[in-house]
Amino acid sequence: MPQAITLVDTLKRLLKSRGVTYGELAVRIGMSEASVKRMFSQKNFTLQRLDQILDASGIGFDELNAAQGGPKLISQLTLAQEKEIIGDPQLLVVAVSAMNHIGFEDIVRTYELDEAQVTACLLRLDKIGFLELLPNNRVKLLIARTFSWIANGPIQSYFRSEAAADYLNARFDGDGEVLGMVNVMLSKQSSAALIERLKQVAADIAQQHQNEMRVPLEQKNAMSFMLAARPWVPHAFQALLRKPSLSEQSS
Repeated sequence: MPQAITLVDTLKRLLKSRGVTYGELAVRIGMSEASVKRMFSQKNFTLQRLDQILDASGIGFDELNAAQGGPKLISQLTLAQEKEIIGDPQLLVVAVSAMNHIGFEDIVRTYELDEAQVTACLLRLDKIGFLELLPNNRVKLLIARTFSWIANGPIQSYFRSEAAADYLNARFDGDGEVLGMVNVMLSKQSSAALIERLKQVAADIAQQHQNEMRVPLEQKNAMSFMLAARPWVPHAFQALLRKPSLSEQSS
């Protein structure tokens, strides 16, 4: 089977795994659903259109390549590997820096770490399979675009505590700062649709990060975006909720 046909079939499978229908994709890329269906059935579209579809669905070329049997990329570390990283502040700094495409020289220039310490951390991350350390201290990440820390695992728990104690302890009224919280009553269908939009915003942020990989570090700022949604009622409100009567409980 020609590689182009294999690529389209792989893309269809990835879209299905994300729950992205032809109709949803059509809206995201500004086409009719019929045109999208025809494009996939004929397995014939331009590289520019492919790039547009990947951006709209949050799928990276690395993930597409891996799904076709290319080099294996990891989407999550093991619990032991996360514990190893979180147990060493230097290793955590180097791992996050590598994820943010901060080069060897910039890590040394930015943090109180000498070249030997950074190299040692990169070698440990290479052993874990997080990255590949290349000649001249260049780095090739081995994590998929869909990579995530273990839910409620050591690293996610660490960043959650930092968010509560440090990140949210600000006025959010400076340049490049914003904080908003919207409490609403929505149907399950509307909630699901908005959550999908939040996921797309997260994918857009990740893509913008990729687009600016070659921008010099001194021209960039570290930015953190927190996107969250869940059914929630403040404890003070819960305490005032009316309890069901005996007749309502028995009915």
